[in-house]
Amino acid sequence: MRTQLVGVFLAVVGFLGTILICALPAWKVTAFIGANIITAQVFWEGLWMNCVIQSTGHSQCKAYDSILALQQELQASRALICVSIAVSVVAIGLTVVGAHCTNFFRDDQPKKGQIGVAGGVVFIVAGLLCIIPVSWSAHSIITGFFNPLATNERRGELGASIYVGWASGALLIIGGVVLCTTYRC
Repeated sequence: MRTQLVGVFLAVVGFLGTILICALPAWKVTAFIGANIITAQVFWEGLWMNCVIQSTGHSQCKAYDSILALQQELQASRALICVSIAVSVVAIGLTVVGAHCTNFFRDDQPKKGQIGVAGGVVFIVAGLLCIIPVSWSAHSIITGFFNPLATNERRGELGASIYVGWASGALLIIGGVVLCTTYRC
């Protein structure tokens, strides 16, 4: 039962990380430092908005104006991250029903085990749905950085949300695998 709780804990932390990367605008970070240090600006780009942080500490964020004007990669990343969150909610529900410490299907242990394994598999799917857009965005940022046509001032780098996204996807997958291995059908 402790192993099962560890699996649930890992998966829930991954789920919370997925919510975090969905909300934060730190997928792509671009620093613009002009000839004068006073004009330093940092641009953050996320799934839902862009932010500009001035060297004076002032920040300004703006949501994207139109969904249709966004790049296809960004639209797909939005969709996959939102689907990952929804799938994780379903996995949490299945895991609660299939957990050994709950009273659901107490008299039918094989069915309870199958529901628990299904919860673990759905957590694995949620982890993959999180890792795919994060890796896709990272690839796009890296290829854009090494593009010889890009200006030096606006070359983007990987933001914190990319790293948190990889960790969240890995935790969802590891938690799902741990949950799947704790059941005997």
